[in-house]
Amino acid sequence: MLTNPRAQRVKSVRALGRRSARERAGRFVAEGPQAVREALAFAPGTVVEVYAEPGVAERHADLLTAAAAADVPFHETSPEVLSAMAGTEHPQGLIAVCRPVDVPLAQALGPDPRLVVVLTNVRDPGNAGTVIRCADAVGADAVVVSAASVDIYNPKVVRSTAGSLWHLPLVRGVEIEQALEACSARGLRVLAADGAGSTLLPQVDLTGPHAWVMGNEAWGLEEAVRERCDDVVRVPIHGHAESLNLAMAATVCLYASAGAQRGPS
Repeated sequence: MLTNPRAQRVKSVRALGRRSARERAGRFVAEGPQAVREALAFAPGTVVEVYAEPGVAERHADLLTAAAAADVPFHETSPEVLSAMAGTEHPQGLIAVCRPVDVPLAQALGPDPRLVVVLTNVRDPGNAGTVIRCADAVGADAVVVSAASVDIYNPKVVRSTAGSLWHLPLVRGVEIEQALEACSARGLRVLAADGAGSTLLPQVDLTGPHAWVMGNEAWGLEEAVRERCDDVVRVPIHGHAESLNLAMAATVCLYASAGAQRGPS
């Protein structure tokens, strides 16, 4: 059992909460049973090692079995060590160190995409993770996160995805112009989701292949990005709310797309 919270191994895992350390090591941290379970189930080759407190290890023996089946090293730790490793104030007693899962833009889009999400200048990790989770829920083909956005391996983003990080192709670090050009080249109609849009969501034909472009939580999409899109769409607000936040607007737009493309399920 690992019992020294000041050990170098513990400090190395804790350091992965910083983007610079993640970039240098080529690793990130997934906290909690849900994230670790999805990583082992959908991308076991990306899991480097697993750490767990004794009680958690007993309650989630299935995860240890999955780790052993994938030849992933497991380390039992004291609560103090796990707490020192974790980025949350109240960790759930289980951590996995993982390799990046993002893929190149061309690979993510594939030859015939139907529904893609593009995030640009999205800085809030909770919003970014929730949009990835929603994109997974509606069966989107990929999520593209621009270079100007939050790192998808930020611990708060990883937690907010609730495991969806390992479920669908993700792209990070591309310039927004490159992302939009690639979407258009694949035959996707590019739709900007923006409160300043002149087209209402119910008026848009979403049956064909398309990409939703979503921007910053505070100021929306840049004018140059809106001009590059085929249409600028806003979600109608029937009450007195000033606006919807990014995650809420994304959920409304993506479920409208799923309903148009897939019908009721």
